[in-house]
This record gives sequence, structure tokens and C-alpha cells, in this order.
Amino acid sequence: MDMKQEIRTELTEHIIPFWKSLRDDTYGGYYGYLDFDLHLNKEAVKGCILNSRIMWFFSNAAMILGDKSLLNEAGHAYEFLKTRFLDPVHGGVYWSVRYDGTPEETMKHTYSNSFAIYALSSYYDATGDKEALDIALSLFRVIEAHMRDKEGYLEAFDRDYSPVKNEALSENGVMATRTMNTILHVMEAYTELYRVSKDPDVRARLVEILGVMREKIWNPKKKRQEVFFDRDYHSLIDLYSYGHDIESSWLIDLTVSVLENPNQGPLEIHFGGETDMAKVMNPITADMREQVLRLAFDGRSIPVECEKGVVKQDRVWWVQCEGINGYVSGYLKDKTRTDYLAAAEKLWDFTKTYVVDSRPGSEWFWYTDASGVPAHDPIVEPWKCPYHNGRMCLLVLNNL
Repeated sequence: MDMKQEIRTELTEHIIPFWKSLRDDTYGGYYGYLDFDLHLNKEAVKGCILNSRIMWFFSNAAMILGDKSLLNEAGHAYEFLKTRFLDPVHGGVYWSVRYDGTPEETMKHTYSNSFAIYALSSYYDATGDKEALDIALSLFRVIEAHMRDKEGYLEAFDRDYSPVKNEALSENGVMATRTMNTILHVMEAYTELYRVSKDPDVRARLVEILGVMREKIWNPKKKRQEVFFDRDYHSLIDLYSYGHDIESSWLIDLTVSVLENPNQGPLEIHFGGETDMAKVMNPITADMREQVLRLAFDGRSIPVECEKGVVKQDRVWWVQCEGINGYVSGYLKDKTRTDYLAAAEKLWDFTKTYVVDSRPGSEWFWYTDASGVPAHDPIVEPWKCPYHNGRMCLLVLNNL
């Protein structure tokens, strides 16, 4: 069985049924926590990022697999976002709600608002529901009005958009005013919104974001992105996030592709490379792929990051998925690079062998060590979702 067929089986017979089983028909949305021992906490907090990513996943699975029954699942997440996460007073989406849908953490974060836009845009594409697009555009206006300054995007705010500490997206002992991660996913969300809306204001912001990625985030000497920044884009720590760089390689290519051809379908990447934007960004995404392949890929998997010269050896589920995405898209960009396709196949071999959890009632492990021994971390929690692995499956099926 080849990689594409194995991935189709994993998607349709494992990932999709698992997430369907977490649907909460009592209070709405999807259950927010399943521990390593597969104990489901039906009263756990429900995060907006998790709910949005589930909506995005089922919307795109319905379109790419041609299975319209999955729109029922996407619609279930949509109703919960619309009625529980949207702030009726100040606009934007809450960070989290309690199990019954009442507000838990009313912080407004650029990251979570971006994922709501991403999901709503795909849901509109899948269903034609104009209300979803209108909400997505309203969140775009919220971000542009309240969550940025003239230099780019900021991060964390209270309910009425007064700045607060960015604890949710800061790690590694720093408190960041700006992060590569948030800017990357604003770009991702706006790319999907522009693809389905053709809104010229969204397009203008995308062009601006690519400029920030090129001029502020990308480190041309080290051929990597910096991760955490102060307000003036000074890097706060010597950190190389292998996972984010390989993810960025194909997400930037996708953004350029959509700017060139906004009529393309979901998760399609077209490599024309003739526009000025493509000519500027292509060398950067090429360097991202090459550096991760040379410095991080060990022949079968990719560790998560390198801090101050020390590699953190965790083989995180999403990093392997984005590695597959990055090298599949790199192969599609240049089909003489069969080493890229081989890298994707080896990453899949590691993932299916060690990261996919074969226990009944489970999905994927959060991470393993370098030898494939899994960590006893939750199977589901506010960040652990079907976005990275589901998207990897859908990208492979849609493009190979």
C-alpha cells in the first residue's frame, strides 16, 4: 500500500471517526479533554482554537473527500462558535468557554481570532452560508482595528482590547510582544478569507504580511525564522523552530499561489513563480525546506526545535505532519526533487509506526522521543486537534 492510500485510510477510518465521537450533543461543540489513559472529561473547558480547527477540518474534509455528510459536523462547530464564542458586546471571539458554553477566558487574542476566520472562511466555501463569511469579515475588521499597530500584529488583549501579557503564545522563558507563530497564522487565515471572498482589503493586508515575514521575521544570515520578538521586532531568544519553518515553507507558497490565482480550490497550490511576489518569496521558502532537511531531518523524523544550540528531541505530532506537507509541496514545486518526496514518505513511515495511537478510542500521541516511545500527554486538549494531521491527510490526497 502506498503512502497516499495509507493516508486516506488513516483519515477516513481513524481520524474522522475519532473526532465525530467527541461531539457534545448536550451543550454543543466538541469535548475538550481526553487524557492519555483515554478518560474523557465532559466538563473540561472548550477552547476557541480547538473548536475552530474542528470546524475547519470537517469543512475541508467534506469538500476534498466529496462527503457532504461531514458538513453536519462542521455545522455543529459553527453553531457553537456563533452562539458561544462570539462576544456580542465587543466583537471578536473569546479564548475559551466552559463545558456548557458560558464564557471562561474572555481574553481576545489575535491567534484565536485568526483561526476563527480560517474556519469560517472554509465553512462558507463548503456550504455557501453567507452569514459565516460575514462573521469572518467582521473578525478581520476586529483584528485590523484593535489588534495591530502600524508595524504589524500584536497579540493578547482583554475583552475590550486593552493589551495584556501574551502568556498564551509566549514560551521558552520569554514574554513576547510579537510572535512569528501568530503572524504566520494571521497570514494563513487571511489567505483563506481572500480565496473565498476576493476582498481587496484582505489582499492588501496579505501583501503587507509577506513583507513583514520577509523583512522582520526571516533571518537571511541563519536562513531561518526568528520566533519571539519585542515590539520593535528584536529577537528575544536564539531559537530555531524546525516545525514552524517547514510549515511556513508551504503556507507562504500557498499565500503566494492564492494571490496569483484566487479562484483555486481548497488546499491547492499552483506554482507559477512568474510574479514579483513569487520571485521574492520563493528563495526564502526554498531555504526553509533545505535548512530543515539538512539540519533537522534525521532520515526518518524531525525534532521540534533547537534552543541556543541544543536540540529538543521531542518528535511532536504536528511537526511530522508539517514536514510531510512541506516536502510534498516542495516536490510538487520541483519534481526533480525526488529527495523531498522520499523525505515525506519516511516521515509518514515514522508517524504511522510511532505517532499514530492504535489503541481503540484514541487518535495520535502528542509526541514521542527520538526512538518512538510516546509521552503520556493528553490525546485531546485545547491545542491538540485534527488540524495538523487532518490537513496533512487532505493536502496529500488533494495534490499527489
